[in-house]
Amino acid sequence: MVVKVDFKKTLKQLYNPSKKGLQIVEVPVMNFMMVDGQGDPNTSLEYQQAIEVLYNMSYGIKFALKSQGYDHVIPPLEGLWWMENMNEFTRDNIERWEWTMMIMQPEWVSPETVERVRIGVVKKKGHSNAERVRFERYIEGLALQTLYIGPYADEAPVIAEMHNFINTNGYQTNGKHHEIYLSDVRKTPPEKLQTILRQPIRQV
Repeated sequence: MVVKVDFKKTLKQLYNPSKKGLQIVEVPVMNFMMVDGQGDPNTSLEYQQAIEVLYNMSYGIKFALKSQGYDHVIPPLEGLWWMENMNEFTRDNIERWEWTMMIMQPEWVSPETVERVRIGVVKKKGHSNAERVRFERYIEGLALQTLYIGPYADEAPVIAEMHNFINTNGYQTNGKHHEIYLSDVRKTPPEKLQTILRQPIRQV
């Protein structure tokens, strides 16, 4: 019998933290399907297409490997967000935000499986965007994170609190702003959305 792996349980501290408040975590190296883009996620067609193809690829991989004795719950959608000049990284400039949307893949997923599924997604879905998806190891390491509950538009004070903690406790930022979306935005009221906010750090 195939056991379905749920990473919200096996990697609970990273994907299902039980409490709010700031936490320092060590994030292991993991593999992801990734798509890069730019623009306002609320209005960008490119963003919507990126999310769609990430899920098409991730579910394709899941079902392709079931016959080999592997099964898993698709992990949450994640996003890296930044601007070339981070001093301008505010919601006023959201149309200029750079982003990488991504979904973690289990360690048993191989590049060969990814390419096989990519071909199938292009044929079945007519998804030319599948060519934009890359399979890549992501190294994050030491990070500060918190579980945020509420609308995406109201994250700024919590992010400011995180950066204040970093600056006053002997750390500095060491990578892009990272969000992990635990809620289905289509079914969840904005005030109940759960998002892990994460910032890679290093000691000064």
